Amino acid sequence: MDSKEFAAIRGRLAKTQKEMAALLGLSVKAVHSYEQGWRSVPAHVEKQLLFLLARRRGQSASPCWAVKGCDPARKRRCPAWEFQAGDMCWFLSGTSCDTQGPLSWEEKMKQCRRCPVLNYTTLLGLREHHDRPLETEVCHPRDP
Repeated sequence: MDSKEFAAIRGRLAKTQKEMAALLGLSVKAVHSYEQGWRSVPAHVEKQLLFLLARRRGQSASPCWAVKGCDPARKRRCPAWEFQAGDMCWFLSGTSCDTQGPLSWEEKMKQCRRCPVLNYTTLLGLREHHDRPLETEVCHPRDP
């Protein structure tokens, strides 16, 4: 997560820097540093921000295994299926839809940012962070 995205998420949550710091258990100086790009946003802070966006948005219409068309064998090996967290697959460590084997959080999120499940759930949609347009209509056919 870069400084622009951190600031955009704070804006979407309608929080001041002080409120964001309290919400994340950080100092105001840390929030300021992330927004200015002086410090990298740590994985645990990114994860918490995306979680907050997801809870604000609510549950997605289709679970990830339906969106991705996972076969039964793949679903049995997947933590998202095991815990019935098809709208929060990106939040769980151990899920890696398009690769074999574990990924670092940074590698996993690069993959997840191209996925309609994360984009719908968190309303990220920041075009500069995606290689292609959002695909929320594929994930959520009942949305107008």
